Parts: sequence; structure tokens; C-alpha cells
Amino acid sequence: MSSRVYVLAQFKPKAGKEHELFEVLKALEPDSYREEGCIQYMLTRQIDHPSATRNEYPIVFNEIWQNAEAWAAHGNRQQIKNFFETQVQAETGLVEDAMVTAYSDEGHHYDSPVFK
Repeated sequence: MSSRVYVLAQFKPKAGKEHELFEVLKALEPDSYREEGCIQYMLTRQIDHPSATRNEYPIVFNEIWQNAEAWAAHGNRQQIKNFFETQVQAETGLVEDAMVTAYSDEGHHYDSPVFK
């Protein structure tokens, strides 16, 4: 087991804005990969597949961070804060809704900093 944090940052674009949102999110990849503790920061799009269920969040960052501190530092970067302020929270943003979930491979250690 490790202290790695696995993050899914899912985005539901406003109607007709999926391509534009994908391009804005794609621009976040290069700098994030250079951050300390970033193992994976991959932008993906939902596909149709018989083994998969579709949902309303077709754009997803699949992230792996070395630990909870590295992921927290990522969230405090100005570029990431600006994205959430201008695209998620602002009325004029491209995102209708966002859902960010974090996971650990540590089992059920709820006193871990990952779960606080």
C-alpha cells in the first residue's frame, strides 16, 4: 500500500461547450505534469462501450498524486484556482457542474490525511 492519492475530476460542460471546455482543460496538463508529486494528470473523454455506462460528465482528469500534500498543493496553484473561479463558479464559465473525488489504496484507514 502507498500514500498515493487517485483523483477523478469530472466535468459536465454547458450545452454545446464540450469541445471548448476540453481545450481549456487540456491547457492545464503540461504545467500540472511538472508539479512535484504529480505521477499522472491525464485528460480523457467518455466513450461509448457496451461494458460502460454513460453519465453526464463526459470529460475527466484521471490524476495520481504521490500523496495528499502534493494533491493539495496542486489545488492551491493559481492556474487551478483561476480555472475553477472562471469556468466552474462564474455564470459565464463553460462548466455546468464538476465533481472531484479522491481515492486511496490504503484500505480503510480513515484517520489518514487523505480522508480528512
